[in-house]
Amino acid sequence: QVQLVESGGGLVQTGGSLRLSCASSGSINSFQTMGWYRQAPGKQRELVATVSSGGSTNYGDSVKGRFTLSRDNAKNTVSLQMNSLKPEDTAVYYCMAVVVFKSYWGQGTQVTVSS
Repeated sequence: QVQLVESGGGLVQTGGSLRLSCASSGSINSFQTMGWYRQAPGKQRELVATVSSGGSTNYGDSVKGRFTLSRDNAKNTVSLQMNSLKPEDTAVYYCMAVVVFKSYWGQGTQVTVSS
């Protein structure tokens, strides 16, 4: 069973930065994909960024150029650096991992961007 624990959410002003981290209970070396999704109130969960086991990254259109995803296999973590935050980035951010074609999710961390 894979357990994912997020940290780093909080309240920030428009234009500010936050860094989210997701720690896995086990080695992520074999994880096919890791990354982040988010869900704002009344909206569907959407892609923020993912990284494959080979290091290829994929970003949602709304965060390209502002967010950077990194994967540290040695520390079994993925981190999301979020810069130039906007009020529309306000959401619960969920860490996810795909392991042997099965998806796992963290409990979520709240990010609130005030205008």
